[in-house]
Amino acid sequence: MAPPALHNPCLSDSSPSTIAKIVIVIVNYRTPRLVEDCLKSLIPEREKNGNFNVVIVDNNSADNSTDVLQKAIFDNGYSQWVRLVRSRNNNGFAGGNNTGINTLQAEFYLLLNSDTLVCPEAINTMLETAMKFTGAGLVSPRLEWPDGQGQESCFRFHTPCRELMASAQTGFIDGLLKKYIVAMPVQEQIARPDWTSFACVLIRREVFDQIGLLDEGYFMYFEDVEFCYRARKAGWEIVHNPSARVVHLRGGSSPVKENTKNKKRLPKYFYESRARLYYQLYGWRGLTMANLMWWLGRLVSLSRQVLGRTDKAAIEMQWLDIWINWLNPLKHYTHPSQSNDSVPNK
Repeated sequence: MAPPALHNPCLSDSSPSTIAKIVIVIVNYRTPRLVEDCLKSLIPEREKNGNFNVVIVDNNSADNSTDVLQKAIFDNGYSQWVRLVRSRNNNGFAGGNNTGINTLQAEFYLLLNSDTLVCPEAINTMLETAMKFTGAGLVSPRLEWPDGQGQESCFRFHTPCRELMASAQTGFIDGLLKKYIVAMPVQEQIARPDWTSFACVLIRREVFDQIGLLDEGYFMYFEDVEFCYRARKAGWEIVHNPSARVVHLRGGSSPVKENTKNKKRLPKYFYESRARLYYQLYGWRGLTMANLMWWLGRLVSLSRQVLGRTDKAAIEMQWLDIWINWLNPLKHYTHPSQSNDSVPNK
C-alpha cells in the first residue's frame, strides 16, 4: 500500500489564513494538559519568529480534550496561530500527523509530540540547519529529560542481527555485533543517523511531495523508521543538530515502554508494525530471518537462565507474538479499540 499523498482539504475550524514558513503539528490523545504546556513553551519562539502556525489534531480522544484545548486557545489568545482539528477517528500516530500536515501549507513541517517542551531558539536552530544543509530532508534536535540529561534520539536501521542481540541480552554477542545496535549514543555534534525520533522532527515539504506522507499502515511505532528509510532512499539526508534542544517528558499514554520495562505483553499493534517494517525494508525473507534470529537469541538467554542467571530478555508471549502478520505483513493493523489493548498516544 502506497503512503498517502499530500493534499489540502477544507476544514471547518477557524484558523490562520497565511501560509507559514513552518507548521507545527501536535497530535493529542487524552493529554490536553501536556499540549497546553507544549504551547506555552512555543510562545517565546513565536515572539522571536512569528512565521509559524500550530495545528493540534485531536485523535478522537472521546473525553474532554477538545473542550480543554479550545478553552486554552481562546483564553490565551492563541487563535491567530493555533488551529484545533477534531478527527472523527483515532488513526494512530501516522494518521494523526498526516491530518495535521494536510491542514495548512508550509515550507517546513515540525512534528512535535504532545509531551514535549521546546527550549529557546530550538526551532530557529533547526530551520537554520535545514537552510545550511540543503540536502537535509529531515532535521532533529537533541531530546533531553527535564534535568538536561540527553535521551537517545539517533538510530541505525533495524536488522535481523538486532533481533538476535535483543533476545540474547549478553555482552559477548553485543560486542561482536555492536555495529548493529539500533540506538546510537547521545550525540554531541551534528550527526547523520539512519533515522531519528519523530518526537520532534522538522521535515521539508519537498520530502512529502516526493515520497508521500507517513505510512498509515502503521498504527504506532516504526512509522518514523520507515519514513526515514524512504527519505534516504530518495536521496535525502537526516541531520541531527544537538544545539537545538527539546525536553521530552515521555508522558504519553502508550503502554509499550512500561510493559517492556516490566516484561509484560506488548500490544498487538506493536508487532503488526514490526512485521510491516521488516517486510518493507528487507522483504518476506528478511522478516522471517528477523524472527529466526530472535529465536536463536532466545535460546542463548534461556541457557543463561538454566545456569541460574537473571533472565532479562523474556517479554510475556513475545516468542509467539513476533509471528503476528508473518504471512501477511502488509495487513492493516488491528485497531486497539478492537482488541484488549488501550488506545495510545505515542
